[in-house]
Amino acid sequence: MAWLEKRGTVMRAVGLTAAASAALALPACGAMGADDSDSGDREARYRSVIEDPHPRPADVIEAAGAPTGAVRANDGSLLLAYDASNVEDDEGPAATAWRIVGPDGHTVAEHAEHGGPEETPPEFKGAGGGFVQVPPGEGAEGAYALDVRGKPHKAVITETPLRARPGDILLSELEPSLIYRPATRTVAPPAGVPDDAIRLAVDEHGTVWSLDQPLTDDPDRVVRQRDGHTLGSTAVPKPYAGGTLTARGGTAALSLTRAERVRGLLLTTDGGKRWRTLRSGGIPWRDLERGPDSLVLESLADGRLLVGEEGGHYWLADDRTNTAFHPLKTPARFTSLTVDGATLYGIADATTATYGLVDGEGLWISRDGGNEWHRHEQHG
Repeated sequence: MAWLEKRGTVMRAVGLTAAASAALALPACGAMGADDSDSGDREARYRSVIEDPHPRPADVIEAAGAPTGAVRANDGSLLLAYDASNVEDDEGPAATAWRIVGPDGHTVAEHAEHGGPEETPPEFKGAGGGFVQVPPGEGAEGAYALDVRGKPHKAVITETPLRARPGDILLSELEPSLIYRPATRTVAPPAGVPDDAIRLAVDEHGTVWSLDQPLTDDPDRVVRQRDGHTLGSTAVPKPYAGGTLTARGGTAALSLTRAERVRGLLLTTDGGKRWRTLRSGGIPWRDLERGPDSLVLESLADGRLLVGEEGGHYWLADDRTNTAFHPLKTPARFTSLTVDGATLYGIADATTATYGLVDGEGLWISRDGGNEWHRHEQHG
């Protein structure tokens, strides 16, 4: 992370590039596709950006076209991550960037780096007071924090397990399992997680939910723990296996799979006291064809569930009972859809690197459950 030593240069550059960033914001969200009739010129600019050893953030963002991720801090600031990879050669050069946008929509800080084929594009999660980078490898090394002004802070990395508490976030699910505590900027394994856990979720109360898969013929179980102590568990109904796990707003849900297909949900809406199986609810489970790895299952702050497939269709619960779902209308085909609190963030992008832009490319935001969407636009 050589850029940590160059933070002063990065932050000074923000003021100089703010106007250019604002001018390039709309093209980055897809408007450029309508105005840029010379595809050869765009290809040349794209190649120039990924080959530049010191690319400008605004240039990487313009080349990428859409963010790879959008995460929010507790003050409403957004961090948008971008990746411009080689179109024709997966072993060629690449460039990555991130940009922090304040609650007023203005650029606060940004940074870009030249990369190669072996480097993992940075991924971030929103946390209290800012953001934290997900470790790029199989350990905790490489994790660092950014405050909402873009100032980097080294994370305290420890192998001593922490008992999760309110405000902690799940940084990486498995191999290894890590949580992040914003108050101390500490990265550590969660305490008390069973050895046979294959899925994890941490809710806003600091409850750790795990899907445990015993080595015996016993069924999978969903286990909930707090302060390192087990509060209860429930068995996954046969003949299903457990898949994706989410927990928020008093709701916990586990996707049920059979024969490599998602068939329904096992869920609770009272913090784990009572569980039920959802096999209908208005979701055409048999039409989910992309498989368990493409499933989107997230919980809003009020406990409503969002269910869908990456690059496909989505359904949102009518209320927090999660008994009935309605199709979610989107302004473009989203390659990813995530939830933060009550806000939906949809990204429209190509599924592989291209020089051009797809229809509606960019970040789309809905704060009313998908009734209205607006495309993200930035101000200098």
